[in-house]
Amino acid sequence: MQEHHLFEYAVIRVVPRVEREEFLNVGVILYCPKQGFLQSKINLDIERLSAFSGKLDISEMEDYLAALSRICIGGKTAGPIGKLPIASRFRWLTATRSTVVQTSKVHPGFCKDAGLTLDKLFNEMVL
Repeated sequence: MQEHHLFEYAVIRVVPRVEREEFLNVGVILYCPKQGFLQSKINLDIERLSAFSGKLDISEMEDYLAALSRICIGGKTAGPIGKLPIASRFRWLTATRSTVVQTSKVHPGFCKDAGLTLDKLFNEMVL
């Protein structure tokens, strides 16, 4: 029987005007230490985002979100943060920020398969 593993996740948000505190959920980051799993799943819905602000630089947002995904994967292409241990990368990604790309508070749970759980959370929180 497959055992349940503790995981943590945060929702990735784009906050076009930080002072208004309005945001659009665009992705999920999931970390499961027992499975050595740290991945993000992202969908930047430009049409929905334009309802918040027509002034946002979409290509810049795409670059930020792509960097976030690279940091999850780790390695040299993710810069200095990508070289950190997996737990440190997750903590860095989910640290509180007052920028256009933010994450929710971290939430825990238990799963058998971190990949399937990421898909489920992404469908519930983003799509």
